Amino acid sequence: MAGADKQEVRFCRADDGVRLAWARHGSGPPLLIVSCWLSHLQHDWHSPVWRHFLDDLGEVATVVRYDERGFGLSEWDVSDFSLGRRVADLETLVEAAGLGRFAVLGMSGGAPVAIAYAHAHPERVSRLVLYGGMAGGGLEQEDEAAEEAFRAMIRAGWARPDPLFRRVFTNAFIPDATEEQMAWMDELQRTSTNTDNAVCSRVARHEVDVRALLPRIAAPTLVLHAEGDRVAPGWGPRLAAAVPDARLVLLQSRNHVLLADEPAWQVFRDEVTAFLDADRVVVPASHLSAREREILLLAAEGLDNTAIADRLTLSVRTVERHFQNAYLKLGLSGRTARAAAVARVLA
Repeated sequence: MAGADKQEVRFCRADDGVRLAWARHGSGPPLLIVSCWLSHLQHDWHSPVWRHFLDDLGEVATVVRYDERGFGLSEWDVSDFSLGRRVADLETLVEAAGLGRFAVLGMSGGAPVAIAYAHAHPERVSRLVLYGGMAGGGLEQEDEAAEEAFRAMIRAGWARPDPLFRRVFTNAFIPDATEEQMAWMDELQRTSTNTDNAVCSRVARHEVDVRALLPRIAAPTLVLHAEGDRVAPGWGPRLAAAVPDARLVLLQSRNHVLLADEPAWQVFRDEVTAFLDADRVVVPASHLSAREREILLLAAEGLDNTAIADRLTLSVRTVERHFQNAYLKLGLSGRTARAAAVARVLA
């Protein structure tokens, strides 16, 4: 089973200088998970709510995920949570991770960012999965008072030691959870970001509207949605109807975040695994750059990274980056990735 000690955590800088954290684990075709409202690259591994997502998806894909600006291990001293900013950060992260062509999973509030990225970069997105997502966060008139009450609860209770106000959001996300699972979600809210970021990011999400982009999505698309979802009610069928040739799978659950012990999670896992199978092909070494092939051939001679760097007059960090890019292109990861990549280039 993968764990926090098995993932690789790295940092990069957005074009405005904000530090962004991203991580990679698992093996198989690359799958980029677009960050949703609450995340923490380290804490999620210890979560009774999120751990099964990481374990199970890592068994079928090389998972690349990240903390959005203002959350988790990324920089918190920020003010711009707009859709344009979030897409720009995603573009930065794609380049930092050395991704070529890959599948994208947009969950919950990350779905609009996934949709916008897939529309802007059809040459990069091999297939698109939308789970518990929505395309617009705009409030209906009758919802405005309720939303203001939610924002007031964030301002009043986000940083409090007791979870009284945060439990309202937990109940909406995972109404059928155990007390242990709910307590962890209560705590994630407090540890994943501060009060100001929680409010500002929520406000920005309600200003998002990417519905006009849906008919122009070119990637094969799978839409999964819990029928009893109270966070994004009714959005699954609407997304699937608007995206050309999208497939809709309705899940028998009331939870916005599927839990490991409910049957809906098994359906989700099977559907995503089958959907990604088309990307599960053996990529020939000819897809590597000349430099990537060169370092792998030197590795075949028994040279370590320092020796390769000296031979090619490069920094060790640059050599490591070339290795990582080669692994991603070849769909390799873990302790055997180096040997497997060398074998592929020698074949």
